[in-house]
Amino acid sequence: QTALDEYRAEENLPGADVTTDDQIDGHIRATGVTVHHPSGTCRMGSDESSVVDPELKVRGVDKLRVVDASVMPDLISGNIHAPVLMIAEKAADLIKQSAD
Repeated sequence: QTALDEYRAEENLPGADVTTDDQIDGHIRATGVTVHHPSGTCRMGSDESSVVDPELKVRGVDKLRVVDASVMPDLISGNIHAPVLMIAEKAADLIKQSAD
């Protein structure tokens, strides 16, 4: 779009000197990172094979709870911020109840 030419900058990454498929692949391998929100790595459940019980307590460890996206059973299609806030609110309630 020639109307935007005055605002167009030069290529930043991978750079004008990166032109072959092998060079592009090398750049991707060297600089690529995930932009996904890790979740579901610390399974919650009532069975003994679950890392975390339904009260977010780590099995076999006293006084330790997991309160983050790792307890989510499935990936979601959106940002994980709001669900993590809900998990944290539930955890706060569970901790308050256990203190009574």
